Amino acid sequence: MADLFTVTTPLLIRYPDETRHVMVACFRHADGIVYFRPYWDELPEGEGIRVASGDVRGEGPWKVGDAVVTVLGCQGTDPQQAAEFADWKFQLEQHGERHPTRDELAAIARQLGMLP
Repeated sequence: MADLFTVTTPLLIRYPDETRHVMVACFRHADGIVYFRPYWDELPEGEGIRVASGDVRGEGPWKVGDAVVTVLGCQGTDPQQAAEFADWKFQLEQHGERHPTRDELAAIARQLGMLP
């Protein structure tokens, strides 16, 4: 299918304990991946921008360590997370904002020391 880091659709990461996060962008990290969640700038430190540790493998779905990454809402799954993403996009539009570009998010992660 595709390389995880070239997919432009929103993604979902599911951890073994069933924790699920929408990923609006993800980047290679020395320990696995670093990803941004919706409302990343409003969430507590360490919650909006996260690191998932482990080897990255697969072509969709992907694995990062023991976590599984899929396309959000693929075949009608994860309606709660799909609604979270839609609400975030709607809020951005209502406030005349746009979704930050991939380069802008990478720059933010670098400023925070999460990317080289």
